[in-house]
Amino acid sequence: MKFYYDLHLHSCLSPCGSEDMTPANMAAMCALAGLDIVALTDHNTCGNCAAFCQAAERRGLLALAGMELCTREEVHVVCLFPSPQQAEAFDRHVADRLSPMPNRPEIFGTQLRMDSGDTVLGEDPRFLAGPADIGLAEVPALTVSFGGVAFPAHIDRPSFSLLGVLGLWDPGLDFSLAEVSRSCPPPLRQRRDLAGVRLITNSDAHYLEQIQDAEHTMDLPHRTPQAVLSWLRNG
Repeated sequence: MKFYYDLHLHSCLSPCGSEDMTPANMAAMCALAGLDIVALTDHNTCGNCAAFCQAAERRGLLALAGMELCTREEVHVVCLFPSPQQAEAFDRHVADRLSPMPNRPEIFGTQLRMDSGDTVLGEDPRFLAGPADIGLAEVPALTVSFGGVAFPAHIDRPSFSLLGVLGLWDPGLDFSLAEVSRSCPPPLRQRRDLAGVRLITNSDAHYLEQIQDAEHTMDLPHRTPQAVLSWLRNG
């Protein structure tokens, strides 16, 4: 069966995410867009994932809990997990490796934690916009150890991307696929170092209007987190 997906979304807990990107608002917009499978991937935190998964379930969507991890090299990597509990365990591991510098909302933006009904539970005081002390080469195995899958985000962009930082794709890093943005220039897909690399596209939405209409599909035997992660690992 084919399911429409968007596996890279940011809530109001991301410092650069709109305050309108609340769990319930996001779930409603994803349903309106015709999506079937979605994932919340805030910067360096999974704090709103459980709330989003609950809100999405009420809308008939399958939601995965995840994180957009910023590595030591300042490469963004999407990490997805089969349950909010496993994502929260990964979150605790990452939390110990974040900068001790506090967030400055007037510069970087507010970081709001919410429940599934959009009640504000508090503001995260940590600096989530910066890198964690985790190397890019560590991420695939680290994510697997928590039951998840990782892939480099928006590799076609000049900053915070694997190609932008390293200059080329390194198969030794052991990623099974990569993400390109909707505006990815066609020649990039033809790069010799990307031969054989599976490429997927997500919205990386930080605002409600950026959530993409149903376009990209995955073929699954059933709609479960395990089936989604298997598709990401194996195609």
